[in-house]
Amino acid sequence: MKNHLHLLLFLCLISLSGFAQTAKYSNEFLAIGVGAESFGMANASIAHIDNVTSGYWNPAGLNGIGNSADFGVMHAEYFAGIAKYDYAAGAMAIDSGQWLGASVIRFGVDDIPNTTELIDNQGNVDYDRISYFSAADYAFLMSYAKATGIKNLYIGGNAKVIYRNIGKFANAWGFGLDIGAQYKTPHLDFGLVIRDVTSTFNAWSYNEEELVIEVGDSTFNEAPDNNLEITLPTIVLGAAYQFNITEKIGGLIETDAQIHTDGQRHSLVSSDFVSVSPRAGLELNYNKLVYLRMGIGNLQHTVNINGFKTLEFQPNLGIGFQYKGFAIDYALTDIGDQSVALYSNIFSLRYTFNKNEN
Repeated sequence: MKNHLHLLLFLCLISLSGFAQTAKYSNEFLAIGVGAESFGMANASIAHIDNVTSGYWNPAGLNGIGNSADFGVMHAEYFAGIAKYDYAAGAMAIDSGQWLGASVIRFGVDDIPNTTELIDNQGNVDYDRISYFSAADYAFLMSYAKATGIKNLYIGGNAKVIYRNIGKFANAWGFGLDIGAQYKTPHLDFGLVIRDVTSTFNAWSYNEEELVIEVGDSTFNEAPDNNLEITLPTIVLGAAYQFNITEKIGGLIETDAQIHTDGQRHSLVSSDFVSVSPRAGLELNYNKLVYLRMGIGNLQHTVNINGFKTLEFQPNLGIGFQYKGFAIDYALTDIGDQSVALYSNIFSLRYTFNKNEN
């Protein structure tokens, strides 16, 4: 157990040492979230999550699938369907104290018109020269969780590969690590996640032949130099409380604090060093069959047209149904377009296969 604690401490120190070195951040598509269950609770999921989506939220939570195999998919659309966000994952128990998971995430815009060749060398407009491309971000996560020598304490980690592509113009490969922990009691759960614990690095390369446009004697665009994009660590702390209202009606409430280390943001708590974004979610269930969820997140300060600063928040709402291993969930984010964030309809499906049944 001491070796596990030493490793966690070592990785924390590495992440802290990088805070002041770089203020640049990237891979924001990985901050959206996965699973309508979590979206309904405004993404307050770090402490209580215990299914296949733990591979994204907190890899230590894979312990919750027990001696089972869990599979999940999700689809969402943004910008009136222009951008599509998809997720698929699977997880299974290796033995009574170890779990393994894999996740794939894609956020992309397809069929973007490429007009770089719309005008030929003689200055003539030719619409037949228009082609189409996609701009998409991909993430591939391998997750591992295990029980520790301390009762009810679980740890886990992610190794993730990032691929970002902008048609024939540019692409990037990246690699990063996440670590997480959960401590569970009959009613209280605690969670800790450090995403991009050693910072995640994306190496970009550009296709100069596609970017540089020449019309007659004039040249437009300049290909940027190949560069390295860095994602600094994000720390998330969470606590969840489970309770019973009646014999058949139960509830869960969780509060999380997301600590960004990439400089000042429009967060509830903001400084030049770190910014803190709190969120909270509530889930009620009837006989663990029907679920009602709500949450508040994305608290941030915005400046209106008159220069006055206001505090905005994003309310989310969700419902779910679970029966014989199947779980169908729906979430509506940013109800009533309350905040500056985008609203979306989120659908997700999970199936848990109990290996003991064979």
